[in-house]
Amino acid sequence: MSGMDLTDIPTTPQEREAVFAAVTGLGGRDLTLPAGVSLTPPLPVGEHWVTAPGASLDRGVLVYVHGGGFAHRMPDLMNLFAARLSQVTGRPVLVVHYPLAPESPFPAALEAVIASFSSLRQHVPPSRVIVYSESSGGSLALGAMLGLSASSRPAGLIAVSPVTDLSLQSPSIDTNAVTDAGVDRRMLSFLIGQYLQGAPADRAPQSPIFGDLTGLPPLLLAVGSAEALLDDTLRFAEAATAAGIKTQVDVYEGLPHAFTIASLDDDQSVFLTRLGTWIAGIQ
Repeated sequence: MSGMDLTDIPTTPQEREAVFAAVTGLGGRDLTLPAGVSLTPPLPVGEHWVTAPGASLDRGVLVYVHGGGFAHRMPDLMNLFAARLSQVTGRPVLVVHYPLAPESPFPAALEAVIASFSSLRQHVPPSRVIVYSESSGGSLALGAMLGLSASSRPAGLIAVSPVTDLSLQSPSIDTNAVTDAGVDRRMLSFLIGQYLQGAPADRAPQSPIFGDLTGLPPLLLAVGSAEALLDDTLRFAEAATAAGIKTQVDVYEGLPHAFTIASLDDDQSVFLTRLGTWIAGIQ
């Protein structure tokens, strides 16, 4: 059985302040893409691609499954973050715009994510595909893995603060509510309710933690220790490890949900550096 590799990532008070400023100031920030970033699709798959200067299909593709409570997205912010991911990985990024709740409830978003992998496979071997996901997008990406054959699964999957248990059984949802402003049981219940619209919350693939995790690709799971979703990450990591999956977990000290937004302005981002190192290690 593969062992879980859990690392506590220390942060300074200044780094925590920078994260808070980035998250709270998101509405007023400039989302202009850096010079040279291309939005031209390099492949006839999907509609939304972001390629940083120097990135090449020769290195493979990164698929980005965004968060937003199954109901929201900010395309300009997603493109800016995708440009950072493309810069760090040297790969074009396919940004998946899945159908949103409540207009398109489960399983529409999950089926769209699975379809994107199936389409991409016609052009790029799964062994050259890495998945990056966050929050509710982590739920969709991990759930999609359960619906793919072993030969169709990507080489690795990154999930940042994933929602893995839509039945909300994780203790940190309540214990960390005070340190994760805006993310609490009430908000999660509302978002999940309008996404599931009567589908059971305690089953896979909508809650990937209840699925058969054998055969998943190597996982990098990242989460802030102050997050309400901390235990969703840790519980899933334990289940994946028990299923024999190579799992790395990075817990960032004192950071709240959406802490990766601060990486947009940090050329020395520990998060992005560790992401790049992890990808290099599994390829």
